[in-house]
Amino acid sequence: MDEGVDPTSMCQSLVHKVAQSKQLMAVADPDILILFESWLDELEEEVLDFLKANQDAAPRELAENLGISESGASFLLAKLTKNK
Repeated sequence: MDEGVDPTSMCQSLVHKVAQSKQLMAVADPDILILFESWLDELEEEVLDFLKANQDAAPRELAENLGISESGASFLLAKLTKNK
């Protein structure tokens, strides 16, 4: 039976990922960060275009269409929802 999500585990994972992100930013070449941000902007546009044609699409469908993981699709959907 599905026990649901453990909020403590999720929080720990998030804190760990934020710490990793800050570490990467400290050593990453600014030009690479610019390229990554540009790629992410393009990917977000692809998500928006897909959603215009498929308003009720699930993250799995988005992931399959864009060739990314389902967790990546969920991240992008959450990011776009937050930035509305």
